[in-house]
Amino acid sequence: MSEYVTHRNALPGPSLEALREALLHSRFVARSPLMGTFQASRGFAFIFTEAGRATLEERFPFLSEYLALVTSPTTARGLLPWRERLFGPRPERLRPNAFYVNLLLLEAGKGVGRHIDATLQEPSGVADAVPEHVSVLYLQVPPGIQGGALRLLRDNQPLGQVRPRSGLLVHFRGDLQHEVQPFTGGPEGALRASLVCEQYAFGPEALARISPFRIQSKAGFGAYLDAHRDREPSGAQKRSSNGP
Repeated sequence: MSEYVTHRNALPGPSLEALREALLHSRFVARSPLMGTFQASRGFAFIFTEAGRATLEERFPFLSEYLALVTSPTTARGLLPWRERLFGPRPERLRPNAFYVNLLLLEAGKGVGRHIDATLQEPSGVADAVPEHVSVLYLQVPPGIQGGALRLLRDNQPLGQVRPRSGLLVHFRGDLQHEVQPFTGGPEGALRASLVCEQYAFGPEALARISPFRIQSKAGFGAYLDAHRDREPSGAQKRSSNGP
């Protein structure tokens, strides 16, 4: 059983570029909604369940190919015990059904301190909830940088590190400690960009506490109003602008 697996060029080049452009130019990008070790980062996030996934993809269709990739049991198969890789997952093993997708943007000199992902502990009401696994797709890695690696640890003992490169997909076990080292060099103002998906498997009671679909952003209420206007039919926009 591997602690982490990697896949190079996980998305076709045009798909990766389209995903990167849509996310980095989103109106929701702001200071990270996460606290603690993420305070030096920027981005925004989605909380959703399998039931709310259709709503997410309807509003943000550029995420569909990414979600199909990272939630495919095939790409994370290497994390399973060898018996399950050969004969299939145990019947009692729940598939991930709740997700936290976070756009993580870091500038030179900024990193993320050591932690274990547990973002959905509080909303699920499960005190010890950690993801089944975490998936990281690197959207953009500035040329000529040094550092910026993802370091993976168990009980503070290093297991390995992943050097970021655009298009690389990493799956790692959700109970691992991990950290992102700061990078140096690269063009002025360049950003290291990754899209992180925490994948949880909850029972019915805990799953019912999770919002089917929610956006987390500190961009301000104006961004939400703009997003709402984008979804209104053109006729509705005209009626609202002309009064009752």
